[in-house]
Amino acid sequence: MICLKSRREIGMMRHAASKLKLVFQELLKKVQVGLTTYDLDEIAVKLIHKQGAEATFKGYRGYPASICTSLNCEVVHGIPSKKRKLIDGDLLSVDIGLTDEGYIADAARTVMVGRKNEDILKLIEVTKKSLFIAMSVMRPGKRVGDIGAAVQKHVESNGFSVIRDFVGHGVGRALHEDPQVPNYGKEGRGAKLEVGMVIAIEPMVAAGSWEVEMLENKWTVVTRDRKMAAHYEDTIAITEEETENLTGPQEFNGLD
Repeated sequence: MICLKSRREIGMMRHAASKLKLVFQELLKKVQVGLTTYDLDEIAVKLIHKQGAEATFKGYRGYPASICTSLNCEVVHGIPSKKRKLIDGDLLSVDIGLTDEGYIADAARTVMVGRKNEDILKLIEVTKKSLFIAMSVMRPGKRVGDIGAAVQKHVESNGFSVIRDFVGHGVGRALHEDPQVPNYGKEGRGAKLEVGMVIAIEPMVAAGSWEVEMLENKWTVVTRDRKMAAHYEDTIAITEEETENLTGPQEFNGLD
């Protein structure tokens, strides 16, 4: 059942999201060659606690860390490790959930470590822009399928593929609420969008095939062909006045 949020609840989520934005701003400044993904987890926890909030992911369904750090061909749910140091040219996706006064904000960012690669930068920018294109169709009366269709069209027109096994979702007092929101689909299908819906839109985009598999740790998902993947996520609210990106900017400000 879809849980519609009141104006007050969206305000609470906006407050949680403002804290998550600050965490990302500070954490991504720390990303550098030689740092371990475990170091990033520790830094993130300190930043979250400094905001008076809690790390949503810690212990969720047994997840052992506070954030997800997915590298290169890892799509989602990469577990921070003391053994994995960031190296020049790594593609790093960071996914963080933050809980504040019972409400959750959820977001993910993908960045390159050290030297840049134009092909990988394009993958990142296409992934990011697909989220903002999806957001542009999120208004009352439209359908969940319109969101997925918008993401899929942009991604595939740029020569990439959308991951199909993992999807966006409603978010609020629980990390995963209805509806599920695939990053592919057909316009006019699925649940109708309404005022009060808050959805974590999260395109996961692969440079090669969309097919994935899970590693032995039962968490980390990788592309089956081991090609690069990017992940971008924001918590989006549909209000009476507008569709609001709670965890990020209202408009895409990257490359076309």
